[in-house]
Amino acid sequence: MMQPIDPSRIEVPDQAIVEILRTKTPAERLAMVFAANRTMRLRLAGHLRTYHPDWTDDEIQREIAKRMLGGSAAISPQSD
Repeated sequence: MMQPIDPSRIEVPDQAIVEILRTKTPAERLAMVFAANRTMRLRLAGHLRTYHPDWTDDEIQREIAKRMLGGSAAISPQSD
């Protein structure tokens, strides 16, 4: 069953950004999405390594996947 759209959670993009994105090809826009995803993963990995220096790379990657997939039971010593 689909959830109703909550208008308070919809962001209106800045018109300047919209104009810039319109000049990009679909491949360029996709490359931007992949770059943003990689940046987010790297930053999250750094954060997790700071709070969990004893975790293995596999544990870090599992936690990143859990958070990206919407897992609500994120493992951290505090609410990051």
